[in-house]
Formats: sequence, structure tokens, C-alpha cells
Amino acid sequence: MTDLAIARQKWIELGTVMGWTGDTAPTPNPAMPRTIAWGARVSQAFRDRVCWIADALGFNPSWLMACIAFETGRTFSAAARNPASSATGLIQFMDATAKGLGTTTQALAAMTAEDQLRYVFRYLENIVKAFGPIRSLADCYMAILWPKGIGRTPDDVIFAPGSTAYRVNKGLDLDRDGDVEIREAVSRIENILSEGCQPGNVWSGLVDTGIRP
Repeated sequence: MTDLAIARQKWIELGTVMGWTGDTAPTPNPAMPRTIAWGARVSQAFRDRVCWIADALGFNPSWLMACIAFETGRTFSAAARNPASSATGLIQFMDATAKGLGTTTQALAAMTAEDQLRYVFRYLENIVKAFGPIRSLADCYMAILWPKGIGRTPDDVIFAPGSTAYRVNKGLDLDRDGDVEIREAVSRIENILSEGCQPGNVWSGLVDTGIRP
């Protein structure tokens, strides 16, 4: 079985897991050419699923790839953990977040990266419904880091001086002025995206995105 055929079968299985039936069940579309940042570092099924998520929610798949690269230290590991908190996996799910998605961080860590992407989609779908569409790389990262920052301006403060959130995220305070602004948080993701577009990291080829949910 080819990689593309395997990917098609995986999408059918994903539809079963997510409860799609009848007209909403995913059926593969013809393969489509894409260029994806960091795509050379993951499997065909991973690329297919990231493109499907991005298409379903209306944003550039390379934005999500850059965020995942940053959150996992470029490993793209479903078991990536932050030793200072419960944050786990591709987008560093917290215990409470995992519980809200009907799972646990322990279960997420035991999954393949490809399978964990279904929870990435569920999480992002909920965020988009609650806070609005993802229209930029900044929005994509804010959806993961601080969803209230979606659609805000680059100079908006997301972690205020003296707050617990600032203490946890003070590494993002690049100008050391005591708060974290969106532009500071996103600057690192911009660098990761640029790195992901370099030879050896970027990938171009066919992806099978299936039908949007």
C-alpha cells in the first residue's frame, strides 16, 4: 500500500473516531500539491493531517507546523513535555485542557504524533468557535498560548507585570520591560517558520486532505 493510500485509510479511520457519518464522513479529495514548512521532518500522514486541519479551519498549514516545531523543540514528538508543568505533546496540552477534550496528558503522550493531531484539531476548532478565525501566524500561536490574543494588535500586552502568567512566560519578554507583548511572543515563531522553510526542513509534494468537517 502506498503512503497516499495509507493516508486515505487513516482519514477514514479518523472520521469514525470523530463521529462523522453520512454526508459528513471524510472521503479523500484528489491529492493536492503543497509546500510545507518543517514538512520534511514528519511523515506523509502527519503532513496530510496538518493540511486537513488547516484547510478545515481556514489557515496556512505552515503556521501550525511552525507552532508545533516550537512547542516540541523541533522534535514533533507527541510525548514532548515541559518539566515545569503538565504541558504535553504537539501543542503542549495542559492537564485541564486534555480533560476538556475527553483525554489525559498521559494518554496523549502515549499516542503517535499522527493520532494526537485529532486532538489538536478538536482544540483548535473549539478555540476558533470561541475567539474567532485564525488569520495570521500570530493568531495561530495565540490560539495555543493565549487565545484571547487572537485578532489583537502586535503591541497588545498578553502577560502583565507581576502576574503568574508573566512569571511562567518571562522568557518571552525579549526587551525585559516586565511584560510580554504579542509581537515578542510571536517573534520566536516567525524565526522558527523561517527555519522551517530552509532546505532539509521544507517539503513540497502531494497531500491528501480529505473532505472538510
